[in-house]
Amino acid sequence: SATCSMVMENPFLRVEFDQAGDIVRLFDKRANREVLVAGQRANQWQVFEDRPLDWEAWDIDIFYDEKMWLADPAYSIEVIEKGPLRACLEIKRRAFNSDIAQRVYMVADSPRIDFDTEINWAERRLLLKVAFPADILSPRATYEIQWGNVERPTHSNTSWDWARFESCAHKWVDLSEGDYGVSLLNDCKYGYDIAGNVMRLTALKGAMFPDPEADLGEHSFTYSLLPHRGDWRNGTVPAAYGLNNPLIVHHVRGTAQGASEADRKSLVHVDVPQIIIETVKGAEDGDGLILRLYEHERTQQAFDLAAGFPLAEAYRCNLLEENETRLDVTGGKAAMRAQPYQIMTIRLKLATDEPSASQEVSRR
Repeated sequence: SATCSMVMENPFLRVEFDQAGDIVRLFDKRANREVLVAGQRANQWQVFEDRPLDWEAWDIDIFYDEKMWLADPAYSIEVIEKGPLRACLEIKRRAFNSDIAQRVYMVADSPRIDFDTEINWAERRLLLKVAFPADILSPRATYEIQWGNVERPTHSNTSWDWARFESCAHKWVDLSEGDYGVSLLNDCKYGYDIAGNVMRLTALKGAMFPDPEADLGEHSFTYSLLPHRGDWRNGTVPAAYGLNNPLIVHHVRGTAQGASEADRKSLVHVDVPQIIIETVKGAEDGDGLILRLYEHERTQQAFDLAAGFPLAEAYRCNLLEENETRLDVTGGKAAMRAQPYQIMTIRLKLATDEPSASQEVSRR
């Protein structure tokens, strides 16, 4: 386009940046559609006056957006990486007295755009947000919470809706219409607002009470934009886990043909994507492994929980790790059923002539 200064592209997306460093176009090749509202800019840094009436370190009052300034145009845009697997564009700008440096990454096999961000924050009583105006029409948005998610309105038709001008979420929020949507992921920032079609992540505050120097200095965080077909059930959750818990690669013992059979197995796994194994730990009493799982798509699911070691017994437990119900174990798998958003605590015990399950966790 006429305003385009730099382009990043992979088999999934084409992203165009203007000379100010903002995204002016995002085209989804698979869906053959524009992701952003025409004529609007995305990844736009916005600064607001932040003077809540009480508890300024924690509160954001509803009138915060009455004064807004945009960050300065980028003074440096540079290609850092340009390889067959990954590309990176570095963008540097200032907002008042604060430096914002971003490395925007795209990889060859993913529609996820990562914004690796470093900010030297020097502001007092100002609030920093980053905005993405998505070309999506939906009266509700979805916000991830621990062990599930909730829907919240994108409008302010009632006083209850009007009061939800800032909402919390964990790893992701999503705005989807009938067959398409956009997710905004993060690795450590938990304040959002989604009004109409504009998704905004709250990055920093500049409170002076009770600590007059709160949050001054260096901040490093990453957020990501993930356009997708369907709604958040189509890839958002694993992408958010991938951002927050990236794979750790290490060498394992093996033969000339590669890793041993034991090292090629998962320690534990389930056979349906709706069930997430959130926690694996040694039992407090030393008797086996404790798992915490949950169903995250608001569906009823029958599934098998399998172990990569000889599984002798499996139990449903309470939070005190007290056995409550013995599960049927056949062929190293425990057959289970989950209700929508159900949280489950499971004890796995392996054969007595094998090393303890706790030792298995430590070994792996």
